Amino acid sequence: MSDARIYSIPFRFRRVENLHILFWLIKDACWALNLKIPALLMIIPTISVAVLIAWQTRRIFSELLHNVTVALWITANCTWMIGEFYGWDANLWGPYGLRQASVIPFTAGLLLLAYYYLILAPNKAFRAKMAARTAEAIEQEVNPDGKA
Repeated sequence: MSDARIYSIPFRFRRVENLHILFWLIKDACWALNLKIPALLMIIPTISVAVLIAWQTRRIFSELLHNVTVALWITANCTWMIGEFYGWDANLWGPYGLRQASVIPFTAGLLLLAYYYLILAPNKAFRAKMAARTAEAIEQEVNPDGKA
């Protein structure tokens, strides 16, 4: 399949995404090593940067949905981690705990992506409109003054 289109993202967005990966890896490494305090502290920058990334891509709808899904995924991941650290991952509310509660943000993210891929993305008019908006948003980001 040949597709000559090139996807481009502004450098400052990519830098923030790379920082986000670092925060997420530190959080998960602390979780794996059972370092509770550092892992809990890393929740704040990890979720904050996920929300910032979603905000930065708010004018590019497909990116926004995917980035909101990532923020939901991290929220679920953090909920599960807290449950494991404090023994709340089972039987906190009857047969349910924070591990089961983490299914709520996981499911919300899956529903967002299902909506995008099953309803929006197959629509050619939607894709054309989003391609135009994406090009416009990238141009505004790269050239905010409108000068060539």
